[in-house]
Amino acid sequence: MDDALLDDLRRISTPVADFLDADAVARVGESGDPRAAWVVADVLRFVQVGPSAVALVDALNELLELELDPFAPLAWVEVTDRLIAWDVPAPDGFADLKGHLYEQTSATWGAFFGDPDVDVDLRVVSWGGVLPDLRELDDNAPCNGCIPSLDHPAVTDAVGGDWLQDQRIVFGVVVRGEARAYPRFMMETHELVNDTLGGREIALPYCTLCGAAQAFFVGQGEDRRVLRTSGLLQRSNKIMVDLTTGTYYDTFAGTAIAGPNQGEVLEQIPVITSTWGAWKEAHPDTTILAEDGGIGFDYPEDPLQGRNLNGPIFPVGRVDARVSAEVLVLGVRIGDRSVAFPVRETRDALEAGDSVAVDGVEIRLEGSGLVAYDGDESVLSHEAFWFAWSQFNPDTAVWFPDEG
Repeated sequence: MDDALLDDLRRISTPVADFLDADAVARVGESGDPRAAWVVADVLRFVQVGPSAVALVDALNELLELELDPFAPLAWVEVTDRLIAWDVPAPDGFADLKGHLYEQTSATWGAFFGDPDVDVDLRVVSWGGVLPDLRELDDNAPCNGCIPSLDHPAVTDAVGGDWLQDQRIVFGVVVRGEARAYPRFMMETHELVNDTLGGREIALPYCTLCGAAQAFFVGQGEDRRVLRTSGLLQRSNKIMVDLTTGTYYDTFAGTAIAGPNQGEVLEQIPVITSTWGAWKEAHPDTTILAEDGGIGFDYPEDPLQGRNLNGPIFPVGRVDARVSAEVLVLGVRIGDRSVAFPVRETRDALEAGDSVAVDGVEIRLEGSGLVAYDGDESVLSHEAFWFAWSQFNPDTAVWFPDEG
């Protein structure tokens, strides 16, 4: 890449908050090098309105021969989706350019982008619009600009949980025989709970953008991981950060992708999506989060307000067309095999008395929710929007109702 172009890319990725060098933006657009579009699109993520945004979109249109609306508030999503789908190479020094840009919003992200061994394609990493949650464990005070995790919430027994209507959705977890229900609408506020269940320390992240509630063992005592929402995404999926080590984790796989513990894989725990009524009937000794979470908070009934009804709102690239992007599926991964079951159709078939199985994986309806089996053994599964499951499991098989 031409040195003059690299200099201009550095200029436009530096003074985002105060000033954008319009001449440098124009020269980048005129360069004819589509690789530069990655930097322009990333800057546009942070500068979405005003004359600077118009100049950035004009540069993207020239670089990629597009006709993006310079006044569209989500032009950066549209162009980044295209760049991912087209697999446009990143420019030289992309990690440094992107890291410098992101550090202007949060200095803590410098370690992520500065890790030479970071195990994620930085082209698909984007800002989720929030700051990292850097509060210490068990500090449940509000945080400025972040999504606040909830640590060791107050709980009540099933009888005390009569504040929640039976038809409301909960995420159910069982560890060493101890069951607990986490109401979905409360998880939509916090997106991550650090808790103790069955004598084990666990973390329950809920990526609202990809519809995936998962749970992980996070170690004990001094080795405990304190997981937080980092503010970063990859393909519209939450990236978590461990406060104790500065390690970043791919939430979908529980794999450390940057930092001192890179390569570590957190042990995952099954999460059952159920109604509160069905869950407490199947687990009469269950506990459930207290109505105020133990922090005196008045939780909104519907925090997302239908935000995810029309598919992903952050860049993901092309979506596998076998299933609509926003459809919830139950995903199962066993070794190299992965299978997805559309949740609504699966539940309808099971309630009608039909069997649901594909590639040796069978789904059963066991009172409190959908459970996956490989032979006679129950296996790990979790729900997610199809666009997310298929992005992380591109070779997945899919069960359709006419397959039995």
